[in-house]
Amino acid sequence: MKKVTLFAALLGMTSIAGTAQADKLDDIISSGTLRCAVVLDFPPMGMRDANNVPIGFDVDYCNDLAAALGVEAEIVETPFPERIPALMSGRVDVGVASTSDTLERAKTVGFSIPYFAFEMAVTANSGTGITSYEGMKGHTVGAVAGTYEAIALEAQVKEWGEGEFRPYQTQADVFLALSQGQLDATVSTSTVAQANVQSGNYKDITVVGFAPFDTDYVALFAKRDEYGFLNYLDLFVNQQVRTGRYDELYEKWVGGEVPKLMVPNAYR
Repeated sequence: MKKVTLFAALLGMTSIAGTAQADKLDDIISSGTLRCAVVLDFPPMGMRDANNVPIGFDVDYCNDLAAALGVEAEIVETPFPERIPALMSGRVDVGVASTSDTLERAKTVGFSIPYFAFEMAVTANSGTGITSYEGMKGHTVGAVAGTYEAIALEAQVKEWGEGEFRPYQTQADVFLALSQGQLDATVSTSTVAQANVQSGNYKDITVVGFAPFDTDYVALFAKRDEYGFLNYLDLFVNQQVRTGRYDELYEKWVGGEVPKLMVPNAYR
């Protein structure tokens, strides 16, 4: 009986060890496909070209990650509110979706080191007379629900004690409402603000200045217990920077001075 029990215990330990060695990184390589959650109404990070093909910084970043893994990239269009649910439900393997690395989100998913950094800008309907961030006080403002800027803007409206905050599902909805006069102003990343103004798709909107929000550092994300995959994502971001690929993509899709990805006086 003792020999049988010992053999069973060893067999069980071997089975557990074998299971522990497999992780999401192995699964992705074995499958031959990397499924990336990407927001495609967030130019220049994610959008579609005239032929309806996904393009943008995040699209290229997903393609680069897939190439490094030796697999094919699959772009899964994912609206902002669905980014984390898409991962948790198994529809995607990784988020390459301009996602702020907040402590609240980190309770659910694991984040890589930052791969992009956003400054915030105020865009206003030209007929409102709004010329600055403070000028939004008392007006109807909005942003995409669940995003860093939406959370900060809604808190600001409450602090002002006047005006109204309206959440929207997509950036397209926000800028359409702004153009039609349903919103007076919005706060978004400066990249999105400039791209939408320059697109010519939305009349009577103007970028009027910067919002005094903290720099929005965004990261790749995966399930928080996939340590092997998360470690790989960290190294991949590091390699993108030190090989010059980050600079190349920034110049291609944004232009101008490349923002630093390191938080001042922090180790990461």
